Amino acid sequence: MADQVTDPRASFWREHFDLAYDYDRYLQRSDPARASRWHDMDGQIPELTDAQIARLAPYRNRTLNVLVYSGVWCGDCIRQGPMLKRVANAAGENVQLRIIEREASPKLMEELRILGGHRVPVVVFLSEDFYEVGRFGDRLLSAYRAIAVRSVGAACDTGLVAPPAEALAAELADWVDVFERMLIMVRVSPFLRSRHGD
Repeated sequence: MADQVTDPRASFWREHFDLAYDYDRYLQRSDPARASRWHDMDGQIPELTDAQIARLAPYRNRTLNVLVYSGVWCGDCIRQGPMLKRVANAAGENVQLRIIEREASPKLMEELRILGGHRVPVVVFLSEDFYEVGRFGDRLLSAYRAIAVRSVGAACDTGLVAPPAEALAAELADWVDVFERMLIMVRVSPFLRSRHGD
């Protein structure tokens, strides 16, 4: 007997996606001083290369819902939020990016613990049916490599000073890898291929 394709948590994810805001609305609803750090950081994030954009393009016929669990005050969020927006936009209109503030839902806060703690950002990738495809947080590999090299420092970056350009480019490249992986997963899913006849 074939496995039935389902996700018993789909309604949980849909509920929280519906509570979240698109990128611009999230910042409009936030403290202006904190939101301004996101806008400032956005100007520091490098543009995606043509090769990176090309890696995202073949999968534009699939819906990918991207839920970002965030804290507008968090340095990691200040840095990664604009990156996520940039990559989601490059991936096409079927990629829907929404951001939810950490304190918006105690249930979500419990679901997304990392190493026992309430860390942000965490990004949850969801199919068109709100089945979980994958989640990543709170930092990507390039950021953790840099922390490991320094081996000391604040637990949470303030977001006041942008990292060096090469560090931002490496982290952006990590996010392109993650998005490409998630897009490929929903593109080659046997269940979704059957549904879409491709």
